[in-house]
Amino acid sequence: MRRGVLLVVVGVMVVLAGCAGAAPGDSTPGESTPGNNTESVATTNGTVEVHYINVGQSVSTLIIEPDGETMLVDTGHYNDDGEYVIDYLQRHDITRIDHLVTSHNDADHIGGNAAIIDYYETEADGVGAVYDPGIAASTQTYGEYLDAIEEHDVTLYETREGDSLPFGAVTVDVLGPPEPYLENEARNENSIVLKLTYGETSFLLSGDAEDDQEAYLVERYGEQLQSTMLKAGHHGSASSSSEAFLDAVQPEAVVVSSAYDSQYGHPNDEVLQRLSDRSIPTYWTATHGDIVLVSDGSAVSVQTQAAAPTDPGALRDGDAVEPGTTGTVTERDRLGGAGTGAIDSGGSDDSTEDDDDETSTENATLAVAEINADAEGDDRENLNDEYIVFENTGDDPLDLSGWTVADDAGHTYTIPDGVTIGSEATLTLRTGSGTNTETELYWGSGSPIWNNNGDTVIVTTDDGERVVEEQY
Repeated sequence: MRRGVLLVVVGVMVVLAGCAGAAPGDSTPGESTPGNNTESVATTNGTVEVHYINVGQSVSTLIIEPDGETMLVDTGHYNDDGEYVIDYLQRHDITRIDHLVTSHNDADHIGGNAAIIDYYETEADGVGAVYDPGIAASTQTYGEYLDAIEEHDVTLYETREGDSLPFGAVTVDVLGPPEPYLENEARNENSIVLKLTYGETSFLLSGDAEDDQEAYLVERYGEQLQSTMLKAGHHGSASSSSEAFLDAVQPEAVVVSSAYDSQYGHPNDEVLQRLSDRSIPTYWTATHGDIVLVSDGSAVSVQTQAAAPTDPGALRDGDAVEPGTTGTVTERDRLGGAGTGAIDSGGSDDSTEDDDDETSTENATLAVAEINADAEGDDRENLNDEYIVFENTGDDPLDLSGWTVADDAGHTYTIPDGVTIGSEATLTLRTGSGTNTETELYWGSGSPIWNNNGDTVIVTTDDGERVVEEQY
């Protein structure tokens, strides 16, 4: 009986939304190419922020377009009732949610929907509209979500393939779910899939899409799926991020949102191998914490709370960052050009500076003294003969703790705490495995890092300052 009432509520609200004349874009599938909006390429002004909030075994993504309009896609797990997401939004002074998108109605994606609607409708500036794929769930969490919509009279749209959400300077194409629904209305396989395009950059949010919906997307859109960044489907499950899907999207980097000790084994080793085979840098909320991408329309700045491995094969080597951890984000990489400046995550910064620190970079300079990318014999069998030699050309010792070394493909090595290089001294970083010493470090990679035909050595401080960018 309860479920029947809720379904009636959904139907009534969708009808009312349609009558209001403010429905999502009425484009027809096939009439446009998602993400290839030449007007947006020509008129970008300002930056778009995409925040992947660290919510454990769940997902929540906040997008802020250049004029401050906001979109929140999913709200975390039911076991924290939206607490992590609300805290994050408050720290970032988000006073209104213009678009609340429910990728699908599983409780680990709508866990904070009711609490967020209640908070923004009673203590802040409201929720503009809610977008839902239209497939009900028989859970208490889903019931509370619909009750909140009804109580506060928030507009609810059933959202399907071919719609386009109005979002300021950002083009938002809805690529799923299709009509009719896939796989007998399975919720995961009928997630709302969004492609957000700003200038020459784009972000693909695939909800919990699995093999059937990914196959549909590849067949339906093909190369139109190509995006700068991809959020891995279904928290990095083996049933998502297929070979064909990754080949169509061709992401420059991937974000995985799941718990550090996920009971489901997310991200799955098969997925990590697929990403590794394609040398795709991967960021994981469990080890990188909150992840913020900032696009100026031509480049994307990748910023995280913690420095952690981005090589998919070494992703689990990073330390856990607990959900709700506060602190600023630091730029770790830039994709597609000069990039944008760093932004504040809104959390507290507990770091302190000591003007008398003898390892200050003021009178110390790190340089690349030698690059040996082509190891003797078979590179794969002689990894320790592939190395980079760094030199401190300054007058003071240089503390490299937490600094990162990366290549063009996004393979990243984090220098251990306590590593210092003296004035005019050298430090060798070898690709293979071994015991670190004062003069030699070992990446621990199982395959070559540095491209024999040319690459870029990128060194970034623990504060996110890029101090070396040496091409060869």
